[in-house]
Amino acid sequence: MIGEKIRVGLVLFPELTQLDLTAPAEVFGRIPGAEIHLLWKTLDPVSSDRGLRILPTTTFAECPELDVICVPGGPGQIELMDDEITLQFLRTAAAHCKLVTSVCTGSLILAAAGLLAGYRATCHWSSIDQLSLLGVEPIHERVVRDRNRITGAGVTSGIDFALTVAADLVGHQIAQEIQLQMEYDPAPPYQAGSPRTAPPALTEAIRQKNATFIEQRRSATKRAAEHLANTLE
Repeated sequence: MIGEKIRVGLVLFPELTQLDLTAPAEVFGRIPGAEIHLLWKTLDPVSSDRGLRILPTTTFAECPELDVICVPGGPGQIELMDDEITLQFLRTAAAHCKLVTSVCTGSLILAAAGLLAGYRATCHWSSIDQLSLLGVEPIHERVVRDRNRITGAGVTSGIDFALTVAADLVGHQIAQEIQLQMEYDPAPPYQAGSPRTAPPALTEAIRQKNATFIEQRRSATKRAAEHLANTLE
């Protein structure tokens, strides 16, 4: 698609995790010919889970046909699992997209819309098991591609994910140029960014700390699964 206009839509919603959105947006904005749309129901500012306010640029109603749709995650994902306006928008937009994508728990939103049934996908490590409730095969990898679905794992995977999308759209050379321009050369101070590398006691402490919230998310996932099952009957 080099030389062509590439329309990328990133969905906003209250209580999203801003890095799930802004990390991919930074990469996508550097793709030659990219036209970025920050999408929500209205053009009113949307507050992230850490208080950063983000301005939508395009409403669902005015969204043009997209080449890529991307759904971030965050605590507000729970409410979106029951938000039929958003879910229906995603179904409509995805029907015309070259790539249907997500970061973190955004994959649960895509799955609630019925857009990942029968696909392999990833999610944040604390909730990846919930994908199976929605007919999705959970894959414990940082970026997972299955046909035209590309999903990123937890929050910081957004850059890896977006570079993968960029390579698909405009080739590996330009994706590498973007990576170099951004000096994306991670060297974390601790080997604690995943249950695969973090000390087991630390992982268990985080599981316990977030247990109540994860159960709230699981309840929303179960409701979405029931709704999908009823829709298919």
